[in-house]
Amino acid sequence: MIVVFSLFLLSLLVVTAIAIVRSENLFSAVMLSGIFSLLMALNFFILDAADVALTEAAVGAGVSTVLLLGALALTPTEERRRKRERKVAATLVTVTMIFLAISYASFDQPRIGDPDAPVHRHVAPWYLEQTPELIDIPNVVTAVLGSFRGYDTLGEVYVVLTAGIGVLFLLSAGRPGLLPHRREPRIESSLKSHLIPHVVGRVLIPFIVLFGLYVQFHGEYGPGGGFQAGAIIAAGIILFALLEGEGAALKVLPPRVLVGLAIGGALLYLLVGVACMLLGGNFLDYSVLAADPVTGQQIGIILIELGVGLAVTGTLLSIFHAFAAREQ
Repeated sequence: MIVVFSLFLLSLLVVTAIAIVRSENLFSAVMLSGIFSLLMALNFFILDAADVALTEAAVGAGVSTVLLLGALALTPTEERRRKRERKVAATLVTVTMIFLAISYASFDQPRIGDPDAPVHRHVAPWYLEQTPELIDIPNVVTAVLGSFRGYDTLGEVYVVLTAGIGVLFLLSAGRPGLLPHRREPRIESSLKSHLIPHVVGRVLIPFIVLFGLYVQFHGEYGPGGGFQAGAIIAAGIILFALLEGEGAALKVLPPRVLVGLAIGGALLYLLVGVACMLLGGNFLDYSVLAADPVTGQQIGIILIELGVGLAVTGTLLSIFHAFAAREQ
């Protein structure tokens, strides 16, 4: 039954992808992209990748859709026909598909879920065996990302921060008034006049933020963590901005607070690693943060996940306000 449902979802993915490519109305393409992300989240959930599914739903179907709609406000509603570019794009896609097919066949990639794949014979068993002993948390994914691969996650946080800074500079385009910490809100349009979205949104916002906090501080025991929580909380604040106006959202989280969240979250992660070194351990070796090494690991993971959540929330909201500041 699961196999049949998986094939059904994959078929919907193909149909949705073709519809996105064929759609000349950009609004329809954005909405279809959100649907595509939701279908991908369902596929990840079926593959037992709950953390990835939660991230895809929050970022792909949630925040990304809002940002794309913001970008759509600056462009025409219909795609311009350019046959030459379509031929080039079709050629590149065809060549890429052929290359991927040849690579998959020549390098003998393992089948999905193959128990004899190298990752299931060496790396994964070690994580599953050592996590209860060294860290003692049920969610092995959080243990891997926060502790065993803490360096990688630190790099991802600074990639998010750097990408946010880059987007802000691109959107400002030499106009510092568009940066959220250097301007007053100018766009006060909202959905107040639309009764149903306004009422339903006001009811949902507290639960969205509360769920984001749950995901933040429950990531050691279930799907979640700083990346997912930051995206969910940012989505709730963005919904508030759409309902009440950008000025109201900036009063709740002022521009300088957003910059402080983005930078402070990244610095918190870094400072946890420095504290580990000052206490006689290695960088990001949380065992030295408490007398009991297991407790130290848990404290370290909570702190760095908090830093991730703060950085993601601040970055996404800063990007949103930069989009909102663009003139039509």
